[in-house]
Amino acid sequence: MMSAIGEPNITAITFFGLFIVLSLGITVWASRRTRTTDQFYAAGRSVTAFQNGLALAGDYMSAASFLGIAGLVAVSGFDGLIYSIGFLVGWPIVMFLIAEPLRNLGRYTFADVVATRLRQTPIRIAAAIGALAVIAFYLIAQMVGAGNLIRLLFGLPYEAAVVIVGVVMLAYVLFGGMIATTWVQIVKAVLLLGGATLLAGLVLMRFSFNPLALFEQASAMYGPGVLAPGRQVTDPIDAISLGLALMLGTAGLPHILMRFYTVRDAKTARTSVGYATAFIGFFYLLTFILGFGAMVIVGREAITKVDAGGNMAAPLLAEAVGGTAFLGFIAAVAFATILAVVAGLTLSGAATLSHDLWVNVFRGQHASEREQLVVARVATIVLAIISIILGIAFKGQNVAYMVGLAFAIAASANFPALVLSIFWKRLTTAGAQASMIVGTLSTLVLIYLSPTIQLDILKNADAWFPLRNPGIVTIPLSFVIAVGVSLMRPVPSEERRFVELERQLHLGLE
Repeated sequence: MMSAIGEPNITAITFFGLFIVLSLGITVWASRRTRTTDQFYAAGRSVTAFQNGLALAGDYMSAASFLGIAGLVAVSGFDGLIYSIGFLVGWPIVMFLIAEPLRNLGRYTFADVVATRLRQTPIRIAAAIGALAVIAFYLIAQMVGAGNLIRLLFGLPYEAAVVIVGVVMLAYVLFGGMIATTWVQIVKAVLLLGGATLLAGLVLMRFSFNPLALFEQASAMYGPGVLAPGRQVTDPIDAISLGLALMLGTAGLPHILMRFYTVRDAKTARTSVGYATAFIGFFYLLTFILGFGAMVIVGREAITKVDAGGNMAAPLLAEAVGGTAFLGFIAAVAFATILAVVAGLTLSGAATLSHDLWVNVFRGQHASEREQLVVARVATIVLAIISIILGIAFKGQNVAYMVGLAFAIAASANFPALVLSIFWKRLTTAGAQASMIVGTLSTLVLIYLSPTIQLDILKNADAWFPLRNPGIVTIPLSFVIAVGVSLMRPVPSEERRFVELERQLHLGLE
């Protein structure tokens, strides 16, 4: 069967148009309720637990989840599922260690918590470096996915597609802030869960609703190796490293942590994580079916012919089981997925630039409400331009892999300092700052020296660093640096400040 992918798809264009009209309508409504920085960054703390759970799921289930993981499973078999499992298992850590203390002490960014009892300027500068590095890698993945999707379904050039996504996302964040972003993410989560469930159901219908029959067919077509590990991640140490990065990185993602400030209290924050975990867990179960379904029904050769990274496996599967109209719907869902995540990332980056750097570092916490909003919106425009440039520069990369690198930076740069600031009273400003900077830089350097950059992109004969994901080295290094520097130069006043804040940190009592 000839695929309609690569030619303008009227159904897809119609669904795209409907989603953009709906989301821009939400933005207009939200813009009338966005008058203060609290409303711009945190939706006025008015989001309920269920709404925030859906929005968290919408923010987290990115292009990497829907397009990238399905493609990895379809192309490499069992090993692609390491991303599904890794993305999911980080949520209990968020629920039990991070959500409540974050909501009890923070205002808009995770740096608020780390800087509460430490010196503001060095902490916020170091946190901004890590946060912006994470956001940049995450944005690359979303923009690459969006560019491929629109290029293949509208027949537009890849570069034009990336610019369109950047402009539409800019409208959401610039005018609607967190209120618009939250509701766009809720709509996207409902569409994605519904679309993925329907697609998985149509796949299983061909196998009498027996997943084992699907896996047996995959084994018969491609050999039993597709059901065993070792194709994508050949080194066990690399597998552990990737798993650590995905698991701990979830608790260090700036755009996810920011969502805990949108609810009224810590209990609501924890409840919302419970809802999010249920939605996300169900979705990642579906990626098993979607990946193997694409492998069997579409075929690996057809998938990689359309997109070398395998990112179009889910849309191709939708076309195979539901025709061109269903392809259009699933493509529109994927587009909604990307726009919602890009909006969340951009808002988080704007908060880092304006709240952490401008207000707290350059203005010493002396900035008017109007000035903060203006700076936040300027930062949003800057980030939109950067995301477009990065999306064009990284054309052709698998989006799940790019997000894996973002998780490695989050796990190394943000997670150690955040956890130690919450649970270890002897952490000092110098220790936290050194941990965040070393975590960010060491991860970036090792990613550059890894086989992915040296072999796959630069086409060199060998790589300086053997692992594709550096988490197993950089995460312990960040903890060791934080503890070592803090113990070498203790600061009694910062330790006393921890004791003063401990009750509020864990119980939310002022």
